[in-house]
Amino acid sequence: MNELQRRLVRRIRAEGPIAVAEYMAQCLLDPRDGYYVRADPLGRAGDFITAPEISQMFGELLGLWAVDAWQRLLGSPREFCLVELGPGRGTLMADALRASQALPAFVAAARVHLVEASPTLRAKQRQALAGHAVEWHGGLDSVPEAPIVLLANEFFDALPLRQFVRTERGIAERMVGLDASGEGLRFGLGPAPSPWTPALPRALRDAPLGTLVEYSPASIGVVRAIAGRIARQGGAALAIDYGAGESGPGDTLQAVRRHGRHEVLDDPGEADLSARVDFAALAEAASAAGAAAFGPVPQGVLLERLGIAARAAALAAKATPAQAAEIELARARLIGGTEMGTLFKALALVPQGSAPPAGFTEDEGLFRGQ
Repeated sequence: MNELQRRLVRRIRAEGPIAVAEYMAQCLLDPRDGYYVRADPLGRAGDFITAPEISQMFGELLGLWAVDAWQRLLGSPREFCLVELGPGRGTLMADALRASQALPAFVAAARVHLVEASPTLRAKQRQALAGHAVEWHGGLDSVPEAPIVLLANEFFDALPLRQFVRTERGIAERMVGLDASGEGLRFGLGPAPSPWTPALPRALRDAPLGTLVEYSPASIGVVRAIAGRIARQGGAALAIDYGAGESGPGDTLQAVRRHGRHEVLDDPGEADLSARVDFAALAEAASAAGAAAFGPVPQGVLLERLGIAARAAALAAKATPAQAAEIELARARLIGGTEMGTLFKALALVPQGSAPPAGFTEDEGLFRGQ
């Protein structure tokens, strides 16, 4: 039993079971023992690898997406906020800024803002972005009000979510309590009906008896804040994450440690916790806050439309045969049907009535407004 589990056990013993969302937040962001606070989780030496770490092509193409959004959708404002949520080691932003140098006016107008809670990762970001003027924030609310171009890769899947089970007494929230020994953790159910029931999408409220459903108020809150800024100030946002295009039932909460599956309630704070993103719920929340949503489209489709084949060919032309083979493997991993290409999806937010952002088509618009 590690120190975070000892503290969780003492809390539950004193106050009663806690919601899954509270457990996730404690495991990931506890100021002393939280997963993202203690160490750098990325890379082969960590627990997982994200798309920017697989290939520079990913960040470069998202950088060009940002350039296009600034120029075509925002009208090239002389100053705007280029924001990334959960920027990892800063690799994506570094690659995006390098690619955007093709248009010096974009670089001159951009004010880079990173929303990052982890002191360890902030230090990595400072190294990756040395030479760039960057401001760090604990949340989106402290980013200045201005036109915005926002990127979020594998951000929403780590935000705390609540889980519910449809019972004969109504919707009950899944909780984390103590096992029979009083020292270990186990899942259980809270009283029904849960006060959260009215907030759930109808498709989840009407799930069959015994079905587990998930809902992330934290994700909804963030996307509403982004959409509100876009509606007020103008802008565009691109979120890429592991998730589904439609709301549906199922337990998707998972723990990953050393690139393998780990039990969610074992060793709290020592494994990454994440869950499938409900893109339909995000799109609907964005619309209610005044933005239009495009997608989600599979990551592979987006990257192909943004020109990953041409970029890979350009890199390979200057590479050794071994390097060219690595470039092709990375491209295949990013777009492949059995790899990240279909498991990950992209959702774009723009002002209502806007033209489609790069990588999306007219008929992929949801809740577009007038």
